[in-house]
This record gives sequence, structure tokens and C-alpha cells, in this order.
Amino acid sequence: MFVMVLSLFTLFGCGKGEPNKTIEVGPEPVTLTIYSGRGESLVGKLFEQIPNDAPFRVEVQYGNTAEMVTRLMTEGDQSPADIIFAQDSGHLGVLSKRGLLEELQEATLSQVDPQFQDGGGQWVGTSGRLRVLVYNQDKLSDDHLPRSLKDLADPKWKGRLGWSPTNGSFHAHVSALRHGWGEEETRVWLQAVQANLHTSYPKNSPQVVAAQDGAIELGWVNHYYLHRLSKDGRKAQNWSFPDSQDLGNILMVSGVGIRLGTPNKAAAEAFVAWLLSPTVQNYFAQEGFEYPTRPGISTHVDVPPLKPGQLAQVNQNHLADLAPTRAMLAELGLL
Repeated sequence: MFVMVLSLFTLFGCGKGEPNKTIEVGPEPVTLTIYSGRGESLVGKLFEQIPNDAPFRVEVQYGNTAEMVTRLMTEGDQSPADIIFAQDSGHLGVLSKRGLLEELQEATLSQVDPQFQDGGGQWVGTSGRLRVLVYNQDKLSDDHLPRSLKDLADPKWKGRLGWSPTNGSFHAHVSALRHGWGEEETRVWLQAVQANLHTSYPKNSPQVVAAQDGAIELGWVNHYYLHRLSKDGRKAQNWSFPDSQDLGNILMVSGVGIRLGTPNKAAAEAFVAWLLSPTVQNYFAQEGFEYPTRPGISTHVDVPPLKPGQLAQVNQNHLADLAPTRAMLAELGLL
């Protein structure tokens, strides 16, 4: 069978001095089935930009990440999926723990900061969203904002807060708190914040709108929702905690993995490499207001770049420890 060797160094514009990786594929592009937990509004236009000379084409099935991961696990070896593209790393961690993902090539993993990938090399982060508080600047000045995530448990915030307890990033963040603070402290904190709530929301974006409109004073969200609002008359602002090691300062990573046993592994590796290429990393930053996981890519002009040491150091495997988190949230009536 005729085999064509494509250099991703040339195909996807890797920078000078980066690994020159080759992948063997057939003479025609391979059609990959993507299970995408990232919404079409976020990545649909990106997929339209796949280069004509790429060794793959994509057929994308969209759904929330939990749905897509559950489907893949249920289908097992019979799954048509080649790629799982997840909104959060926690669900990729579940697949990794169950041995359902292929090990990625070292040349692929080396493109990304080690803190944004699986320790076993089975998934890699493609972009990140900083966990922040969103607040209404007409109601709160910087001097009156919480200095720590733990401060949200203070009764002075009663009736002033919003959150989204069914959101995947919320679950991953609470998983990090369980490992950082311990089970009991996290439970007590959740109960105290729950008592302070004004409203629970189905997802993050309504929280930002509520903060903008003054319906709540504080919400607990991902940073990029704010930047989707018009800057004209914007009253909502993001807030990160001043202590860099505060567990409120966490980057939630979207990522990608290859289904174990896919017959299209080479093309799937090429797809993952494309997501980590400078072109696509710039897309995530400039079009989605996200943080790139590849070093050297600038954030959008309206998104403050991460400062050295700004993030709390969190083991990605802790973010993936979702089952006990969901059990806790269900016990507290939050799911």
C-alpha cells in the first residue's frame, strides 16, 4: 500500500528548534469522528479552518462533555469515536483512569506545559479558562472584594452570591478543593456558601449577565464569559485572589485524547498536533479569549496574561476525581 509521510513541522508551522515529527498516513485524508464536549459555537469555525493538505477531515458530534464521555464508555470497542475533545480535564482523567485513551507521542506532549497534561501522557490540554469571581463594580470596590475563596463562606455575603453547581468546571474545582482542603472542610464550605446564595444558575454565562445587571454582586465563573460581553457600559469585572496559592486561582483546562483502539491513530495524532499548533493556539486566544497551553502564544489584548506563580499548583489528577465530588454535591442537594 502506498504510504505518504507528512511532516507536521511543515504542515502545521511548528517553530524553529521544535521537534520535527513525522506521521505515516495513507494517500487520502482520513475522516476522524470527533466526540466534542466543546460546543459548536466555540469550535465550529475552528474546524472549518483545517488545512486542505491536512491528513484528516472531521465529522463532529456535539454534546456536553459528560454525555460524550458516557457514550464513549458505554460503546467501548464499538465506539465510532477517534477523538474525545473535552471541555474540562476531569472527564479526560476519568477516561485515562479506565485505560480508554491511547498514549500520546512525546513530541506532541512536549508542545504543552507539563502542568496542563496527564501525568501518564494520555491526554493533553488545548486551552484554559481561569477560575475567577465576577462582580458588579458599581456595587463592590476592590477594597471590599473577598481576599480568598474561603471568604465566600462569610455570612456577610448572604443573598449576594451566585454559582452554577451543575457546571463541569464547578465539579472539577470542587474536586481540587477536596484534595487541597480535605473532605470535611470542603463540605462545610459548600454548605456555608449555599446558605449565602442569592441564586443558582444552570451555567456560567447567566451569572456574568446577572453580575452585569446587578442581580448578584458576585459569581464564581470562568474568566472568558466576561470578555464576550460588549465593553460598552460594562459594569461586570473579573477578580482573582491576591494570594497566588489560593485555591481559587486555578486554570481549568479543555483537552483532547485519542480513543484506545482507534484504527486511525496516526491521523488522530495529527489532529491533536494541529490543535497544539501556533495557528490554533492563537485561535483559542484571540477568538475564544482563552489561555493557550502552548508556551509563547499571546493572550487577547483584553485578557490579562498569566503572571509567573499566579496559579495555585494543582495536580490534574485531582481535578479528575469527580465521582466523590458529585456524591458530595448530591448529598448536599446541589445536583
